[in-house]
Order: sequence, then C-alpha cells, then structure tokens
Amino acid sequence: MKTDFIEIFQTIRAAMQPYATLGFTNRENSDTTYDLWSDKNIKTGPDQRSETFFASITAAHHEAILKTNFGAEVLKGAPVLKIKELDEGLMNQIEEALAVGYRLFKEKEWV
Repeated sequence: MKTDFIEIFQTIRAAMQPYATLGFTNRENSDTTYDLWSDKNIKTGPDQRSETFFASITAAHHEAILKTNFGAEVLKGAPVLKIKELDEGLMNQIEEALAVGYRLFKEKEWV
C-alpha cells in the first residue's frame, strides 16, 4: 500500500505515459502534474474542437488527484478521483479505466 502522495503520483503517471505514444499530446510533465490531450479536430454536436482533454494526474495537498474526460462512462462515478492510498487493486482499476477510456476515444475517433 502506497501512502506517499508523490509516490502515488509517480506510479499513476508511469501508467499514463504509454498513452503519449498512442496519439495523445503531453502538455505538462512536471514533478507534480502530468496530462494528456488529443489534438485531433473533432466535431461534437454543433461544436468543433481542435483539442480534447483525456486525463491528468496531480500531486497536491497530500493526495494525488486523477481527472479524466471519461468519468461516469468508465470509472462508474465522478471524473475526479482523490487518492490518498494506492494499493494493487486500485492501481489495476485505474489502469483498466485508462485502457477503456482510450478505447472510447478511439471509437469516437477523438485520437
């Protein structure tokens, strides 16, 4: 069980980094923040966007905060997780959520 928020951040960031080679752009990669975006032009309803947020992890206030753009559909809850303890089970759920989120983005041709 990991309880150090920097170690939790680093573990989750390591799981997110391979997605940067699958069509996502990393905008911020610091000691406390890592994020992924799609730069593909997409149309959602009447709007056209040139970028779409995928996920980010931030180490802040003695916790790691994972934000996603696929929350309720994939995480079965809010698109923001505040993580104070990370065990193997939760890490597996996060990795699966990232994989399912990626497949969702691929289906919608957002990446």
